[in-house]
Amino acid sequence: MAPAVDREGYWGPTTSTLDWCEENYTVTLFVAEFWNTVSNLIMIIPPIFGAIQSIRDRLEKRYIAAYLALTVVGMGSWCFHMTLKYEMQLLDELPMIYSCCIFVYCMFECFKTKNSINYHLIFTLVLFSLIVTTIYLKVKEPIFHQVMYGMLVFTLVLRSIYIVTWVYPWLRGLGYTSLTIFLLGFLLWNVDNIFCDSLRNFRKRAPPILGVTTQFHAWWHILTGLGSYLHILFSLYTRTLYLRYRPKVKFLFGMWPVVMFEPQRKH
Repeated sequence: MAPAVDREGYWGPTTSTLDWCEENYTVTLFVAEFWNTVSNLIMIIPPIFGAIQSIRDRLEKRYIAAYLALTVVGMGSWCFHMTLKYEMQLLDELPMIYSCCIFVYCMFECFKTKNSINYHLIFTLVLFSLIVTTIYLKVKEPIFHQVMYGMLVFTLVLRSIYIVTWVYPWLRGLGYTSLTIFLLGFLLWNVDNIFCDSLRNFRKRAPPILGVTTQFHAWWHILTGLGSYLHILFSLYTRTLYLRYRPKVKFLFGMWPVVMFEPQRKH
């Protein structure tokens, strides 16, 4: 975490329970953590296109919700890092729990009939979200949030490993790529927390362009945003293979994958 020596900017004193390693208000007085803010664009824009394509393909609403949930996380994180206000911190952290619950629902409903609804699982995930929200609002302990989020991610990892090991082994590339990118982001998140003083001292001496590359919390956003997006694609692939749809990959701007699906033709 960051030492308490940062300057004050447009949004006033920090009220969040967390202040990350990026120096506050150094790029502009209107954004507390500039690089931690703009790095959220990867979680905001691409999932919107994914949701639009899912609507066009008439896919089940839970996948549209998954894309939009990732966008909400990115927007909440943008507001949090821009202001470092406690209310905006909640707008970042609580949607992380809610979005993961949507991901869990999608993964555990991959092998059900089309448009089926598992009310028992929905109730369980909603109850989990409510309990986590209630406790977190009372204790205001970031570690509690991180443990709860980690439990959900671990559940997704186990389910993904099961699918690529025993159901659709040919999806290992996509599944393990998503996991590897996410874990790399988690590694950099820890480096940013543990070695914050050293990173700040390095940035004081290094050229600005080189210093930007050491904003590892921003890299956490980029890598986990990409990893989460690929996870949604993995979940979609699993579901549509079960429903016998044919996937087609389209690249937005020549670089960003969006998957389109067509029903399998009957012979």
